[in-house]
Amino acid sequence: MKKFDFTCEPGVILKEKYDVQAVLHEGKPLISIITAYYNAKQYFEQTFNSVLNQTFPWFEWIIVNDGSTKQEDVAFLKKIAEKDDRIKVLDQKNAGAVNARNNGINQCQSDIVIILDADDLIDCRYLEMVYWGLLCNEEAKWAYTDSVGFHQMEYSWQKEFSSENMKEENILSYIAAIRKEVFADGTYDDTTKNNWEDWQLWLKLLAKGYQPFHIKKRMFWYRRLDTGMLSKIEEDPELKNSLQKKINKLAQDVPDGIRAVCPDNRKGLEFAQVNTYNWNRKLPYKKKKINVLFLLPHMECGGADKFNVDIIRNLEKDKYELGVVTTVDDENEWESKFTGEIEDVFEMPRFLHKKDWISFIYYYIQSRQVDIVFNISSYWGYYILPLLKIDFPHIAIIDCVHAEGNYWRNGGYPRVSGKFSNIIEKTFVSNDYTRNILVKKYGTNYEKTKLIYTGVDEEEFCEKTIDCRKEREKYCISSDRPTVLYLCRMCPEKRPFMMLEIAEKVAHRRPDIQFLAVGGGEYLEELKQKSDEMGLQNNVIFTGRVEDTKPFYKMSDLFLLCSLKEGLSVTTLEAMIMGLPLISADVGSQYELVSEETGKLIRCRADEQEDFYSRQNDPEEVEEYVEAICQWINNIETDRDKVKAICKEKIKNGFTLKDLIRTLDGEFTELVSTASIAKRKIEAEALLSYKSIFEELLMLYNSFESKEVETNEIWQAKEWLYQQLYGAADSEKQRIVDILAENERLEAELKKIHSLRSWKLITRYHRMMNETKIGKILNELRKRILK
Repeated sequence: MKKFDFTCEPGVILKEKYDVQAVLHEGKPLISIITAYYNAKQYFEQTFNSVLNQTFPWFEWIIVNDGSTKQEDVAFLKKIAEKDDRIKVLDQKNAGAVNARNNGINQCQSDIVIILDADDLIDCRYLEMVYWGLLCNEEAKWAYTDSVGFHQMEYSWQKEFSSENMKEENILSYIAAIRKEVFADGTYDDTTKNNWEDWQLWLKLLAKGYQPFHIKKRMFWYRRLDTGMLSKIEEDPELKNSLQKKINKLAQDVPDGIRAVCPDNRKGLEFAQVNTYNWNRKLPYKKKKINVLFLLPHMECGGADKFNVDIIRNLEKDKYELGVVTTVDDENEWESKFTGEIEDVFEMPRFLHKKDWISFIYYYIQSRQVDIVFNISSYWGYYILPLLKIDFPHIAIIDCVHAEGNYWRNGGYPRVSGKFSNIIEKTFVSNDYTRNILVKKYGTNYEKTKLIYTGVDEEEFCEKTIDCRKEREKYCISSDRPTVLYLCRMCPEKRPFMMLEIAEKVAHRRPDIQFLAVGGGEYLEELKQKSDEMGLQNNVIFTGRVEDTKPFYKMSDLFLLCSLKEGLSVTTLEAMIMGLPLISADVGSQYELVSEETGKLIRCRADEQEDFYSRQNDPEEVEEYVEAICQWINNIETDRDKVKAICKEKIKNGFTLKDLIRTLDGEFTELVSTASIAKRKIEAEALLSYKSIFEELLMLYNSFESKEVETNEIWQAKEWLYQQLYGAADSEKQRIVDILAENERLEAELKKIHSLRSWKLITRYHRMMNETKIGKILNELRKRILK
């Protein structure tokens, strides 16, 4: 699990993005936030900012002043509340937080209630996500998110929900979006005061058989103070004992077996009707801008997502309103890079069943008045584009393709982009090689394509401003040894075991050589063990994933890229702007930058499909890498300045980030012109009669992907088993070997399944898995992994 960044507190500044009066004119609030306020000035401004910064503005906020005794705090509340007409302040004599909240609940207008304390914070997307959680799950009576504790104590709170666990421990935070109907019969009892009142409420709801909806994302920030009620209860054994007796009594009425409803990538997908959505409220931006929705698979560490971040970071914020929606259930370790630039970042797998994704996309487009939908490597995204084309004819639909992948879905993104080329207005391609494939192999109209290079920031990758002393010390990297940089994710596509074989042979000729293997990935631990077995401890340094790669470029003399597949890698651009020549596989569009002046291209002798997972490398290919590395290390020692100058100049001639942003800005401006919109409307009208076919296509694809999820879980279990073999004790290894041997007869089927080409094959494979011992074992492992 990725480490949580506690420095990203919500509400640090007030953004004032929307016209509040326009919000009020759109009808009654859809959510009511209720806050009890008692002498709460100290932290309230940040809470205030976190609420007013919400991406979902259709709320009312009822703040109940519970007899505050400090006039300064009362005056502050009245003053700050005047800033927004969605806020209503009620005054009452001091009667406790629960009484104050009930007062607010009784006077609220909406059907959804959120109780928020005056010193806690919510992520700017909190209201939008919990609203959709309840909207799409009628069976759920409340929706909650994971949380973090901050201030005097920092922790992440992410627990699996069950009614059994709730009887023993309150695993929920106090805040949730609750249907107002549950308060109708006095369930939220004033006698609970402010003593575990949330735990008592949850137990009462569970006693009625109510289920929650769990959004597995840390969106609530609970301020932990030594003076808080939780601390007071812990310091008062008599009070704690009395409260525990109340909990035990309530728990007696709670049935076992109640689980939270959670987002599911399979629920209701098989041959389920496609339901779109009509939303009639619009976000009242204070300034009209070009609104671009990016459809992405994820926000993971890597070149493709760096490209996405760079675009979002550098497009002019005064001209563009940008949003991101992701469609793959990943860790999204780079999410903070996106949310650091924009607010509208939604990981749909975290808060929606997949059957509801299309509804959310329609809602997003209608509420934001989107002008451009930019699909970048979202496979699911391609299958909704035809419906968007018909139902939103004014919108420009564009995509971007980085590389072909024959090993995956018979061609990867270029193939599916080509299939939908009549729907897509413009396809941006990040290298010449892939552009040729799109046109010649997949039939995309050449005029519809536009060549854009990923682009590298000259100012960021400036050798003079980069300090690498900390990295040298941390990883014991010598400054007087020739250094080869191998920077990538340690995964099959990058052939990291070939890197080890190359390093071994180069080390025989140049014992002083050092290879820097920088990056994480599923093969990292196995590579470390293999490196030790090969005696390369003194020649290969593994860093794992690093946040800042620039110092490693500065410390290196040469860059190695031995990938099986590339488009035009981002690392190539970064290495060359830092003056590093490349020894690169002659794959994709590497030929555009790697020449005799800037390095050496090595013919890739592996077959992309047959050898994707192979660790056997062609000896001649390995030898060519070894020869090239040794030759270039010698050249650099004599012509370093000349080589650096040539490499840098090549990048500055059209491959910079400024070139990329300038090109996109010009294209986006043209796409929203009156003439372009008129043309799109005519094209959309011609497609109207095909709408039912496009709905059927999306339905089939959703059904197909539901099987992919099941298959990938089994695949992960099998990969986990292989990993266990490398870390197992000798006494355990034979058992694992036996299990793997039993699985050999299924291996061919599994590889075919992974390419996802045959529905019939998938069904047959699942039947085989259920009927075999290995199937039962792997399913147990799958459960362990998912847990």
